[in-house]
Amino acid sequence: QVQLVESGGGLVQPGGSLRLSCAASGFPFSSATMSWYRQAPGKARELVATISSFGSRINYAESVKGRFTISRDNAKNTVYLQMNSLKPEDTAVYVCNAIVYWGQGTQVTVSS
Repeated sequence: QVQLVESGGGLVQPGGSLRLSCAASGFPFSSATMSWYRQAPGKARELVATISSFGSRINYAESVKGRFTISRDNAKNTVYLQMNSLKPEDTAVYVCNAIVYWGQGTQVTVSS
């Protein structure tokens, strides 16, 4: 069956960095557009970044442009989200998405 398993979340101070990973299985990863979403308490789910099947098209939310980088390794069926210069407002559960499939999410907390 399809699995999307996120990892790499945690507690980090403002200005710090984290790298999230999403390991995928059960579908043709190399042909799928992959996305990261986030959802903070009391807020709607927000699209953070999207990467096309071979990485030729990448899009970011305005709120993370210049700070976050999405990438993928099709040989490893994994998509990454490098997050730098983290802010308290980046605190959320970060969830990996492919087609109609969703992971369980990983918590990112930015706090001093």
